[in-house]
Amino acid sequence: MKMVTDRSCRQVTFSKRRTGLFKKANELATLCAVQIAIIVFSPGGKPFSFGNPGVEPVVGRFLNRGDEHHDGQQRPQRLPSERLVEELNGIQRRIQLEKKRGEALEKALARAKASAAAAGGGSDSLISRSVEEMGMEELVEMRRRLVDLREQLDGRAVEMEASSTLLLLSNKSESAGDSRGGSWGGGRRRRSVAKWRD
Repeated sequence: MKMVTDRSCRQVTFSKRRTGLFKKANELATLCAVQIAIIVFSPGGKPFSFGNPGVEPVVGRFLNRGDEHHDGQQRPQRLPSERLVEELNGIQRRIQLEKKRGEALEKALARAKASAAAAGGGSDSLISRSVEEMGMEELVEMRRRLVDLREQLDGRAVEMEASSTLLLLSNKSESAGDSRGGSWGGGRRRRSVAKWRD
C-alpha cells in the first residue's frame, strides 16, 4: 500500500475511507459500549472528527489520564502539590515561549535598523529621530517599514503559536501515554512526533 499521488484521487479516497472509518467506529461504540474519538485532517488540512458520546469528553478524559477506574468509580483527586507542579511547568513553558518571542522581536528590530541603514541616511536615521523632525516623505517611508515589520512579526507569531500548540499537544499526549504504562503505541507516537519536529 502506498500514498495516492493524484490530488483529486487522494481527496476522493480520503472522503470514502473517512466515511468508512467513522462508520466502523460507530459500530464499535455501539456493539461494545465504549467511548471513542477520532480526529482526522484532510489532505487539504481541514479537520474532521467523530466521537461517541462526543469528541471533547473523550479527548478530555484521555488527556486527564481517565478520571474513572474501569468499574466506573471516580479516582481520588490529585494532590494539591501535583497540581502546583503542573501549573509551574506550564508557566515555565510560557516563559520560554515569551523569551523566544522577545529574541525574535529583537532580531526583527535589528533587521529593521540594518535595513534603515542600508537605505541610506546613517545607522538609525528613521528609527532614532523623532516624528516631529521628519518630513512627509520620511514619515511615509517609516510607516511603510513599520507595516512591513508588523507583517513579519505577525507571521513569526503565527509560526511560534502553531509550534507551541503542537508542542503542548505532543507533551499532553506523551504524558497521557506514559501514564497508561506505554500502552496504545506511546513509544511509537513519541518517535513519530520527534521525527515530525525535525
